[in-house]
Amino acid sequence: MAAWTLTIRHGPQVDREGYDDLDDAVAELRRRVDEIRAEGPLESRQMLRDFEPADQVAARLEIAGKGFFRAPAAGVDVKGDGRVVPFAGGIRREEVKPRRGGDAFDAVRQALVG
Repeated sequence: MAAWTLTIRHGPQVDREGYDDLDDAVAELRRRVDEIRAEGPLESRQMLRDFEPADQVAARLEIAGKGFFRAPAAGVDVKGDGRVVPFAGGIRREEVKPRRGGDAFDAVRQALVG
């Protein structure tokens, strides 16, 4: 049984992949984000109001560990304009800031190891 699970929610599709090593999971997270960003920006949408690409989430990718009560979880939202926004937490997600000189993927890794 894998120690870490990477869940990719992109459009209607949900994929899950297991990893024994956190570094491998973060590397795959980075690779998948690059693929999604290469698709280009989302179109503006209009429902009850206008949703610009920056207001939309193109994909949500999350890494979760094992745990009985509070399993560590962190990931990124790929916004419709291509921005990558890191977060920590499963149900209660909070945006996290990378440490000085780091990027969103460093912030995810740091949130998972504490």
